[in-house]
Amino acid sequence: MTIDRRAALLALAAAGVVPMLPAQAAPGGRRFLLGADVSWLPEDEAAGAEYWYGGKRWDLLALLASVGFNEIKVRAFVDPSAPDGYSADAPKAGWTSLAHAIALGKRITRAGMGFTLSLNFADSWADPQGQPKPLAWRDLHGAALQQAVHDYARATLATVRRAGLRPTMVYVGNETTFGMLWPDGRVPLSRATGNPVTDKTHLDPGKVGGMEGFAALLKAAIAGIRAADPTTRIVVHNHLGRHWLILRDWVDALRAHGVPFDAVALSCYQQAAEGDWATSFTNFCTRYPGTGLMVAEYSSRKRYLNDLVHDLPNGQGWGTFIWEPVHYQEALFDKDGRSAGEGPRPNLISQGMNSAEAPGGGAPKPVKPEPKHFGVGGRFEGNAFLDLYRRIATDYGLRTAS
Repeated sequence: MTIDRRAALLALAAAGVVPMLPAQAAPGGRRFLLGADVSWLPEDEAAGAEYWYGGKRWDLLALLASVGFNEIKVRAFVDPSAPDGYSADAPKAGWTSLAHAIALGKRITRAGMGFTLSLNFADSWADPQGQPKPLAWRDLHGAALQQAVHDYARATLATVRRAGLRPTMVYVGNETTFGMLWPDGRVPLSRATGNPVTDKTHLDPGKVGGMEGFAALLKAAIAGIRAADPTTRIVVHNHLGRHWLILRDWVDALRAHGVPFDAVALSCYQQAAEGDWATSFTNFCTRYPGTGLMVAEYSSRKRYLNDLVHDLPNGQGWGTFIWEPVHYQEALFDKDGRSAGEGPRPNLISQGMNSAEAPGGGAPKPVKPEPKHFGVGGRFEGNAFLDLYRRIATDYGLRTAS
């Protein structure tokens, strides 16, 4: 059956179901963002990593650009050298600091690609398993915490702009399905996910700030970013791309609390049933016609996921970012004759749990990261997945066939 999408959207709007906003096209017009997150690159290079493809040694960024990638996402922690920060065991290096993000951003732009900045609002990993406050903000609450978030966001983007960089977009938080800066901005699950560990941890997390606290922190961060650059495109990030109802609850709540964002990014590592991602994407575009949609993290189902996002209507599919493609899961490189990553992961939860589904059993207090060494050295050989991305980029008109 053929459906007139425009007529359907007009009917929904007339019924008061969705607002008819102009579609927020992907940055740069309809240019699809074929992206990657390679934030570990400086650590790997310091450890002696080399990147080879077609019998030639490459700068990794130049190689990614050559096969058709056009956007790179880089994360920044607040103070990774803090005693419980990401770089606590190498405080002078300050891995994943803003300084590293800026240096990498400059290399990205020189390679001819766009630079996206991901602000994690933590000193170490912030994800569904834990969203710890930075050490410097540990005792702040309410208006004082919101002011600290605002001032940090404003100073950060101002520093990036003074360095001559203008990010394509800024991610405000990382995988904030359950909020950020716990417990002040922690959000309980609105309904069960089907993952028993997640549900046990997040359906009833106790006394937390809830959506009101989370939204206040998001709005403070966004106001700070836009005080430094009013044109910045803002992205919020939910890790349950497979679960439309939870995603809908989350986006509806953010909108009801007046959080101003341009796009929603999803993590898509695993589904409960085949078609879950397609369902989320299609329903999202129908319900939020003026909001962009991205995949912020994925590894498997490379062609499938990119095609799903690329083919979304009205320019709402902004693009994708493969997560750490050098040596994570289905990596784009081999090392010592086999995949430099851990290899394929199950597509469906019934086939086994993918650790990237982030079961969320971690405590809200920060945990010192392991392992204690930084970077992976050695020779990385580009494999057939790089050829796949060359084909994807060619098919999408992002590069000329060669």
